[in-house]
Amino acid sequence: MNPRKYLKVYSKFLHTSLASELEYKTNILIDLITAILSLIGSIFLLSIFFQNNGSIGGWKFEEALIIQGIYTILNGITNTWFNPNLSEIVKHIREGTLDFVLLKPIDSQFFISFKKLNPSGFLEIMIGVCLLLFSIRINQINLNLIFLILSLITLICSICILYSLWFFISTTTIWFVKTWNATEVLRSFLYIGRFPLNSFSFSIRIFFSVFIPIAFITTIPSEVFLGISQLWQILLTVIVAIIFLVTSRKFWLFALRFYSSASS
Repeated sequence: MNPRKYLKVYSKFLHTSLASELEYKTNILIDLITAILSLIGSIFLLSIFFQNNGSIGGWKFEEALIIQGIYTILNGITNTWFNPNLSEIVKHIREGTLDFVLLKPIDSQFFISFKKLNPSGFLEIMIGVCLLLFSIRINQINLNLIFLILSLITLICSICILYSLWFFISTTTIWFVKTWNATEVLRSFLYIGRFPLNSFSFSIRIFFSVFIPIAFITTIPSEVFLGISQLWQILLTVIVAIIFLVTSRKFWLFALRFYSSASS
């Protein structure tokens, strides 16, 4: 794989997506307002949980805002890259255009995962970053190099796990074609990531740590920001992210064996 080649290709993808989005500038303002209102609603809902209790599951409201900030960033990344691209796999398979993707002199998974980009998702990412920085300030978290490195590592791992989950479901369209309901179920589960996992029962914590790794997506990165995460948890997050990425890659290559091209 030639990194320079793929970087050049992605820059073309980015230019095309931005040019397309800027044709409708009013949508950018609407998306910004929508993202702000959505965040206000989420924080209001979170405050209800803490209305009668100073802490839930050992988390204070100010600390829970860190989870909300990370969730907002990840949701913005989902709306920017994952949803616009991976939802198109159904269209490729239904219309037979996946043939053209497979014939291109570029990795098919790369093309499908990064062909499109929704720039309005960047607005949600920026709002999430602002909330995260505000949460760091009110929690009086001391920033240092080690803290920044560990935080960046866990955030990257969260993105990798989230991408793999989306890609797993999208890949199953080769067999089932319609996976919209499964995608909505995943979104519903990921909604749990807005709240501290320790606030739920033990059985639910096990489910969202083993089967759908919400703990590795939002809770552990938040604990890293607060300085309460153990080193073994960070290492486990890295291992889980690598396993998910490798498995999703192998699953894609496996699924392509069962793909019947439009010309066959």
